[in-house]
Amino acid sequence: MIRHYTFEETLTVVSDLTEPDLNRYIRAGVVQTITSTQGPVFRDIDIARLGVLVELTEGYALDDEALGLVMSLLDQLNGMRADMRAVLDAIAQEPPETRQRLGRAISDGREPSHG
Repeated sequence: MIRHYTFEETLTVVSDLTEPDLNRYIRAGVVQTITSTQGPVFRDIDIARLGVLVELTEGYALDDEALGLVMSLLDQLNGMRADMRAVLDAIAQEPPETRQRLGRAISDGREPSHG
């Protein structure tokens, strides 16, 4: 079951998150609410995202544009990790000789070219 957090619960669950910062992140579009019968709510993934946003804001004092850029890059990285996991899972299903051949091809492709 997917857990949803109300605005108030979110402020309690995410360490060091303030109401002005939460509103700022929503306005900046780096986190989005879901409309429910309870009003705006957040999912577990949003709670994790808010934790990252708090760390970035406190540690690096990033403005809204920089926060958007960093979060976009993190989203892309997470998407690539999921893609890589799917490729590795598919390779793991192949026969040993295919896995070895692919392993060699990957190693050869990663070696720096000398030219």
